[in-house]
Amino acid sequence: MTDETGPGADVVVVGAGVIGLTSAIRLAEAGHRVRVRTDAPIRATTSAAAGAMLGISGAGPGDPLTTWTERSTPVFDELAQDPASGIRHRHGRIYVDVADELPPWARVLPDFRALDPDETRGFRTGMAVTLPFADMPTYLGHLAQRAERLGVTVEHRRVDDLAELGTGCVVVNAAGSRAGELAGDPAVTGVRGVHVVLSGVDTGVGIEEFTMEIAAAPRWTNVFPHPGRIVVGGAALPPDDPTPDAEVAEEILTRAIAVEPRLADARVLGHEVGWRPVRPTPRTEVDDRGVVHAYGHGGVGVTVSWGVADEVAGLVAGLAG
Repeated sequence: MTDETGPGADVVVVGAGVIGLTSAIRLAEAGHRVRVRTDAPIRATTSAAAGAMLGISGAGPGDPLTTWTERSTPVFDELAQDPASGIRHRHGRIYVDVADELPPWARVLPDFRALDPDETRGFRTGMAVTLPFADMPTYLGHLAQRAERLGVTVEHRRVDDLAELGTGCVVVNAAGSRAGELAGDPAVTGVRGVHVVLSGVDTGVGIEEFTMEIAAAPRWTNVFPHPGRIVVGGAALPPDDPTPDAEVAEEILTRAIAVEPRLADARVLGHEVGWRPVRPTPRTEVDDRGVVHAYGHGGVGVTVSWGVADEVAGLVAGLAG
């Protein structure tokens, strides 16, 4: 698929979620002519249902997720200077039930403070930190506008076979939950995430600090305040979990109110469901056909997006050089 490429090559990015859009931006900035193919409107992709707390991948030293996060976080910090980007910093607390001690990387996070035992709500440990957050509908709109200014075109056409995109272009498979199907990769599974979206504006519920729980369970509680709305979660349910989305959402809201009683007065706007593409190890590489793959980042796709996009741009440069 790359036999006619060269500097400034045509690139087709399959997928208009956060990995696809961010990769398209980096590729266009590198001088490539970029088209994005998507079967869903940008604000209806799985990325739109992300929380999205940034700055932490949860992976250890040397893990690609850690490297991509370290490359991405300064970009988010810079974007937070522009309110129109949908990125802003929030202070809050993270409660940890999977370890008795906080990892070393936690102590270098902005405004870090280890929680005292009487502050951990029964969790094994915890911390207070300041992190960037993305209000995803706004942020995806920001990415789309930035891509458009760079000359990226978006085509709303479903791709069922990467080979149908033809020769003479570099193909980037960033199709999220469908990426494994397109790549013939059975290692990719879809994990169902559910969020409840609340409005506190019209009821006087003003919550500025975030709450996040880290537990070895498919259900936990997050409270992420954004301008004009509050996103509460969370769940990571396998495809064979039969629990209806509405029931999961009701359970999430009940747990969230127990953590933050003021949420009982907030108005429910609805709930969001997204299928996170999970793979034992995320895939960012070129296959033997010359296709660049970037998928399988699970629940940290937004967090690692700029680092992944930089790597995608480097892989395309290697093919087009």
